Amino acid sequence: MLFVDSAKGSFIMHKKTIIQFITLALAASTASSQEPAKAHTIGAPESYDVSSLPDDHYGRLVRYGKELTERTFAYIGPEVKTPKMRYAGNNLACVSCHENSATKPFAMPWVGAHATFPQYRGREDEVSTIDERVNGCMERSMAGKPLPLDSREMKAYATYIHFLSRGVPTGGKVEGQGLPPYKAPDRKADVQVGEGIYKEKCASCHGDKGQGVRAGAVGSATGYVFPPLWGNDTFNTGAGMNRLLTAAAFIKGNMPLGSSHAQPQLSTDEAYDVAAFVLSQPRKVKLNLDKDFPARWNKPVDAAFGPYVDGASAEQHKYGPFQPLQVNMKALKEKLSGGK
Repeated sequence: MLFVDSAKGSFIMHKKTIIQFITLALAASTASSQEPAKAHTIGAPESYDVSSLPDDHYGRLVRYGKELTERTFAYIGPEVKTPKMRYAGNNLACVSCHENSATKPFAMPWVGAHATFPQYRGREDEVSTIDERVNGCMERSMAGKPLPLDSREMKAYATYIHFLSRGVPTGGKVEGQGLPPYKAPDRKADVQVGEGIYKEKCASCHGDKGQGVRAGAVGSATGYVFPPLWGNDTFNTGAGMNRLLTAAAFIKGNMPLGSSHAQPQLSTDEAYDVAAFVLSQPRKVKLNLDKDFPARWNKPVDAAFGPYVDGASAEQHKYGPFQPLQVNMKALKEKLSGGK
């Protein structure tokens, strides 16, 4: 209780009251810190409408970033008129993987991505920035070369990602970030079975030879209606999508067109086998992949390029079965990492 000592004219708080107040405050603080933070929910695509942004420096850069995401081929693709702007090595768009302008749940959305960087990345065994992550895609999924860090294009990508991440606190979680959980069948993927699934359920969009469907003539810088899945105009061997478990998870949650994590059209086995068929086909080779994952214990078991440290074959690292590799790598990690 608080009262006034009239003789001294000062405020005196009863000792017992102070102790009770501090105890309650500490208890409330502890309870709050123990409550798990709620994951941010990705909104409908219209909730990320860039047209409502002011016509200022930020708004213009966000809009350009969205344009780059949707029509990458038209601005930095290999067919653009200005040679110095040909940073991408294929005519894909970012939305070929990051669907709905990079806002679709479980299609590797960028919503909240800005809040997760800088972050440690096993592929480099370093802490990477959002700009470096963008360039990782430029060199692998886009099979091209890195954007200058001070370029308008890099700033546009980073600003658009920032816009999509509004309201997500630093380090915050987003429901639907990344790819859907995927437990692969405990067997080697069957490429021949996958070929049959591809012909039945994929070829009508992506072509019987994986060539995709062009939006215009070759050389027109107009990209694809449906992207190619193998050959010289798609992701290279260094891309994350060139790993079977990654590709199968993406396919299961997003393919064929109209599928979603909540309403898949392919079974786990079908996604596994058709992914194996697609990845068995030729594509551009990314050089110096032996430098990826220098801390070898970080290397995903489906990264099908050497060096390998677990004694398993390259064939198993490409097509599985992966469960024995995962168990083995877990056992090796302590030894390889020296307890780090």
